[in-house]
Amino acid sequence: MEFAAAHPALKAFMCGSLSGTCSTLLFQPLDLVKTRLQTLRNTAKPGSPKVGMFSVFINVIRKESVFSLWKGVSPSFVRCIPGVGIYFSTFYSLKQHYFLDRAPNAGEAVLLGAGARAVAGVCMLPFTVIKTRFESGFYNYVSVTGALRSMYKTEGVRALFSGLTATLLRDAPFSGIYVMFYSQAKRTLPAEVTSSVYVPLVNFSCGVVAGVMASLVTQPADVVKTHIQVRPSHCSTMSAIRYVYETRLALQLTDASQPKIKASVLR
Repeated sequence: MEFAAAHPALKAFMCGSLSGTCSTLLFQPLDLVKTRLQTLRNTAKPGSPKVGMFSVFINVIRKESVFSLWKGVSPSFVRCIPGVGIYFSTFYSLKQHYFLDRAPNAGEAVLLGAGARAVAGVCMLPFTVIKTRFESGFYNYVSVTGALRSMYKTEGVRALFSGLTATLLRDAPFSGIYVMFYSQAKRTLPAEVTSSVYVPLVNFSCGVVAGVMASLVTQPADVVKTHIQVRPSHCSTMSAIRYVYETRLALQLTDASQPKIKASVLR
């Protein structure tokens, strides 16, 4: 079957899968650094030095290898290729069903993106958990199937769906906010700009702005999701929030007291 003759939902699935493959391969090192950074800060002890993104990046290369930056790319592919395809095909189907004759407004765009992302997030959650554990550096999984087998034997099926609430609290709002900002940003631009040769640049710029805004809003849920999925204790979302908050508060109090301690020693 030719691609041009395929069903629009199937086209959306195929194009989404292709874009997911490219973005996963390109940005996997940053995703790994983000997971390592969140894990280190959640397990840091009071008085320990602060760790930044660049130091984590260099530390991975020195202690492991350059290719270790792509650790977790296999579960990322397994998750993103069908996951992004499911997202785009669901997004297209919902849009065709509810907004066939008009463009959705800001609130409807949020619901549209959140609904599509929630469906994809639930379907791909086991691979999201495995991806997070691969990237954390705490587990020595060799393959995706080996990780699935190990988690099932040692922790049960529940571990494969750990962090479901936190994942939905991150994925659904992220996609909803992204779609809203993206569509509204393009709508505010003049028609001659959105229909000119600069269309790829316009789409890229609107996507960057929308992604930054969505990331800022959903970052707390992403931190909680990582904490739950890396630790095999199956802690609830609320207990994870409490733990992260208390850990960060203890670190802040320790950092604030260090100058006073140094000053008293110098006297």
